[in-house]
Amino acid sequence: MTETFLTDRAWLWLAAALYLGGFLFGVVPLIRRGRHSNRLAFFIMLAGFAAQTLGLYLRGKAISGCPIGNTFEILQFTTWSAVALYFVVGAVFRLSLLGFFTSAFAAALSLVSLAVPAWDAVRRASASGGNAWVEFHAALALFSYGVFGLLALTSAMYLLQWFSIKRRRMDGIFSLLPPMQALDQINLRLLTTGVVLLGASLAVAIIHWQRTAGHAINSAMLFLGAIWFLYAVALSFRRANIVPARRLAWVCIALFTVAIATLGVIDAHRLP
Repeated sequence: MTETFLTDRAWLWLAAALYLGGFLFGVVPLIRRGRHSNRLAFFIMLAGFAAQTLGLYLRGKAISGCPIGNTFEILQFTTWSAVALYFVVGAVFRLSLLGFFTSAFAAALSLVSLAVPAWDAVRRASASGGNAWVEFHAALALFSYGVFGLLALTSAMYLLQWFSIKRRRMDGIFSLLPPMQALDQINLRLLTTGVVLLGASLAVAIIHWQRTAGHAINSAMLFLGAIWFLYAVALSFRRANIVPARRLAWVCIALFTVAIATLGVIDAHRLP
């Protein structure tokens, strides 16, 4: 058995500290010199991601399943998903400033989850009751939350760019933002990906519960279904040009706020 010199929570605390450090190393050059120190912040974030991965691995190993057994683990897994996606999206679309926003998001969500011991007081031995299909559904749903989290960040970047153009401010952080058209396309792709992933998660759950005697659609499924429906409507309206890009950005930020706020309710009402 592989042992480490730190506990799982210690690794997660270290990850949160590194995410915060990545944000600070990004914000100081912005304030002092009006430019972003991307390389150093990137490697600090990468170290934070490695520490968080190890912490979640140790928790998952202890229960022989995906570590999503309580509200604390759900928030940690959502943060991990968003950071993992950042490394892909940031590299593909060359969004250097996205790391600055992602590190702030990851630090805030990680520290909040760690600061509330009650969220980790009751830990399920297995979030899925030992069923691989239920665990796959839950992990896929939370990974889609990571996509929506990253979408909220790129939406915030879009709104900042819109503000800079409207106010004729092209210095400091505004000078580092990508063009609005590029951000709009990224938002659409992330929104589409999130809707597909959460839809697939719901489809897996519905098929499984229909085939399993004694199980019915519960409150957690209804909440997830409502979140998926709202995001799907937003995507449909944007594709049909009913909703402009700026309004979509506001909607995506608001929907993610609602989605995060309901995570505790979903955790309380899902199957044990």
